[in-house]
Amino acid sequence: MAECTQDSLEFESHFSRQVVARFDGGALTSDAGALLLREADRRIRLIQRLAACFDDHRDPALVRHPVQEMVAQRVYALALGYEDLNDHDELREDPLLALWSGKREPGKSTLNRIELGAERPSRCKKIHCRQEAVDALLVEVLLEAHEEAPDCIVLDLDVTDLPLHGRQEGRFFHGYYDEYCYLPLYIFAGEH
Repeated sequence: MAECTQDSLEFESHFSRQVVARFDGGALTSDAGALLLREADRRIRLIQRLAACFDDHRDPALVRHPVQEMVAQRVYALALGYEDLNDHDELREDPLLALWSGKREPGKSTLNRIELGAERPSRCKKIHCRQEAVDALLVEVLLEAHEEAPDCIVLDLDVTDLPLHGRQEGRFFHGYYDEYCYLPLYIFAGEH
């Protein structure tokens, strides 16, 4: 029988550093699966396209963290289950998060600028998300996933109850399920 195990996987480099996944280093991170997310993003350029939905009215000479890096850091953290901005106190020390987001030094405080942006730019809130552009991008990405545009798109919204047995933040009592639970919302469009 042929030996089909691979010693390492090479990914796109990060600035001057080579990025290689090896299987002989022990348990170094539980979030390395995000490297696959990064590779998928390189193909569809979702982060770059999502960042283009933000208007940045900061003085370019004073910008240390571009919007695209902040969007990448936030999206990857959310995909990995780090929902709260407070999680970034610890995550900014993780070299893999820097790799995913394209940042040399990820930081929590910079994310407040995109997370708490105003409807219109002001003296204090200079990064603005154009929600209609985000909506259009989501439709565009869905259409790109099909070989040809469907005549009709049917969205199926469904929830899944996740029973809780403690006093977790965000829990609530749902009468239909007669228990405390999380109730995440899923949206399906066919197989997507």
